[in-house]
Amino acid sequence: MRLDIHLTEADLAQALRDDARTGLTAIPKTLPPKWFYDARGSELFERITELPEYYPTRAERAALTAHAAEIAEATGAKTLVELGSGSSDKTRLLLDALHRYGTLARFVPLDVSEPALRAAATAIDADYPDLDVHAIAGDFTRHLDEIPAGDGRLVAFLGGTIGNFEPADRARFLRDLRAVLHPDEWFLLGTDLVKDEATLVAAYDDSAGVTADFNRNVLRVLNRQLGADFDPEAFAHVALWDAKEEWIEMRLRAARPMRVRVARLDLDVSFEEGEELYTEVSAKFRREGIAAELVEAGFEPARWWTDPEGRFGVSLARAS
Repeated sequence: MRLDIHLTEADLAQALRDDARTGLTAIPKTLPPKWFYDARGSELFERITELPEYYPTRAERAALTAHAAEIAEATGAKTLVELGSGSSDKTRLLLDALHRYGTLARFVPLDVSEPALRAAATAIDADYPDLDVHAIAGDFTRHLDEIPAGDGRLVAFLGGTIGNFEPADRARFLRDLRAVLHPDEWFLLGTDLVKDEATLVAAYDDSAGVTADFNRNVLRVLNRQLGADFDPEAFAHVALWDAKEEWIEMRLRAARPMRVRVARLDLDVSFEEGEELYTEVSAKFRREGIAAELVEAGFEPARWWTDPEGRFGVSLARAS
């Protein structure tokens, strides 16, 4: 197994400082969703994926389980690249299918968390001894050009994570990805689909309060890493469906007026009662919309699958 590190703990610490200063002094106040995911946040998200209200993980897994063999046959991929790999759990469905098809030689997981990446890559390396595992600690918005060169690559971006980009950033990411791929290489994209508001909101505001705890975790991250003195319980979790933008917004709403000190930024932040801190958007898609975005970025949509209930879409596109 090989591990290339292009994003160190010092880089992440600086990025958090920059994002916190920019976001907490903006109007409205914002924080990027990537800062949810310290060890506690990652554990909370794993719990979220098991909640009855949170359908996306189960729906995407159902689609991949049903169609992984077709993906392997259509692509004949020699290298599988996974962006935002995390535990690479669902990716094993693709690894198994490509392994059976007989073309796969290399797996390249890319993730910002070096410890999580190392653990996942080590497990894959042990379970697939004939596979060359080349892990990359990096940010998929900055380090796509670090993906190993070669032909026959299939890049997988699963979990609906692309929904965390606002439209201009999403278009930029897709163009950047197309720029590192050769013609006729492949892109596999998981997208949560537009559906009724009640189902969508429940997935981000579960009855057990796990998502609320996950949302507030970003404040705990700032407390620990930046010496802030947020009271997480003084913020209410808010999840709203924006029908115009077709996305879920997650926010933290101040329950009372407060002044927060962020010691390592030498920054004082005031909140009025009811003021909201925006923490995440999660865009939902329609088949024709994501196909148009792929074409605009230089991809040719080739195949489309969903889970049996039509809740989650998986697009396979070729670099044109």
